[in-house]
Amino acid sequence: MPADLVQPFRAFAYNNAWANHRLLTACGQLSAEEFGADRAGFFPSLQKTLNHIYIIDLFYIDALEGGWLGPMAWQDQIPFPRLPDLVKAQGAMDRRLISFCEALTPARLDDTVRINRETRVQNERCDRLLLHLFQHDIHHRGQAHAMLSSTSVKPPQLDEFFPADDAALRASEFSALGFSEEKVWRS
Repeated sequence: MPADLVQPFRAFAYNNAWANHRLLTACGQLSAEEFGADRAGFFPSLQKTLNHIYIIDLFYIDALEGGWLGPMAWQDQIPFPRLPDLVKAQGAMDRRLISFCEALTPARLDDTVRINRETRVQNERCDRLLLHLFQHDIHHRGQAHAMLSSTSVKPPQLDEFFPADDAALRASEFSALGFSEEKVWRS
């Protein structure tokens, strides 16, 4: 079978949404006070860290879609103080990223994405920007995972990338998200 240059980006988009779902579901076991409590991390609470992931997703996904939102994305550092609202917003953002990656073609991976940095325009190749965004989210989910470990809630496993042998273990989460192994892997 010939290599599909776009498939890894699609799979990363699905994995990103799944990891966000797992982490936010675990955080749903916390009280509002625990969610907003000060903790050790670059953004010193789960609330601030998870809102930061949403904000940066908004910033880059808007640019990938041809938008010009730019720094307006982070005008409010905590756009969703309540976890249920953040869960809905992040889920919608994850679906936008999946839709973008579903529409990718090998040629579009080379497209230049213009990013409004307010005082300048950053030009990045689409593939590089997507990889940056995935890495950003992985980094901050790791911080949130560590913060969650200081609570009574067991942090979810986030360090896997859809092993085929584990499909049954994620089936209920995939069902809740409307995903399937066939959709992710085009099999």
